[in-house]
Amino acid sequence: MKKATSAVAVTTCCLMYMPGALAQAPAAAAALPSSLHPWQAALPRLTPEAYFTNLQSDARIEAPFLLRFGLSGGWGLAPISKPVGGKSGHHHLLVNRDLPLDFKEALPFNEQYIHFGKGQMETVLKLEPGIYTLRLLLADDKHLPHFVFSKPLKVTVTAKHSGVDPKSLVNKGISLLSPADNAKVKSPFRVQFHAAGLNVAHLEQREKDTGHFRLTMTPRHGGKPAEMVFAKGQTETWLAPPPGAYTLKLDLLDNVNAGKTLAVPVSVSIQAE
Repeated sequence: MKKATSAVAVTTCCLMYMPGALAQAPAAAAALPSSLHPWQAALPRLTPEAYFTNLQSDARIEAPFLLRFGLSGGWGLAPISKPVGGKSGHHHLLVNRDLPLDFKEALPFNEQYIHFGKGQMETVLKLEPGIYTLRLLLADDKHLPHFVFSKPLKVTVTAKHSGVDPKSLVNKGISLLSPADNAKVKSPFRVQFHAAGLNVAHLEQREKDTGHFRLTMTPRHGGKPAEMVFAKGQTETWLAPPPGAYTLKLDLLDNVNAGKTLAVPVSVSIQAE
């Protein structure tokens, strides 16, 4: 099957790597949580991956298309301006490209390697009609790839609507992608977070205009709420609470101004079995 060769366009705010711009996180950074809440389940023994949360292989889409990213295995997002190391990185979208042969070589900047160095979780694709292969790859602040990536997806762009403003597809805010509201879930179950038009980062970086997620799980028939803070830029977790009815509330906390939130909180109700 022949791949499209037309130009690729992606709407995003890419942050270029500039050695002189790097700085260490402030020494006064708040202490990060050192242990999991008892209701947080151990991560499944699966290979960590970057993945698309709203696109499947063989999908047929129309452009512009809002594409969302996820990240598993305890890895978190970190903008490139202030390196933190560990299990952190930023997303790259590869368009009609295989994984690099040399993971010790920095990824290039061009329309086939799209960088999301500010901690973005989504982008708007503006592809010409045709057949494409898309995949995600996580890399560090120097754009050196981690072995954290997605499977390649084959997608067909059936039409491009030039009259649609890409910005109109982005509804700034946060959401719980799973579980669904009023869902019945069996432990352990995955909870997926998303930030639209907002950047996610490691708290320790103290990066302006970025935040980290907080999940509060409250028993609906009484009991102490469980608060879980994802200060290392994580965008999902696994839970195994006692059986019962709960409300899950998600916040995005400002990484610079303690106590401030960057978006309206969202909530869902679930029944854990």
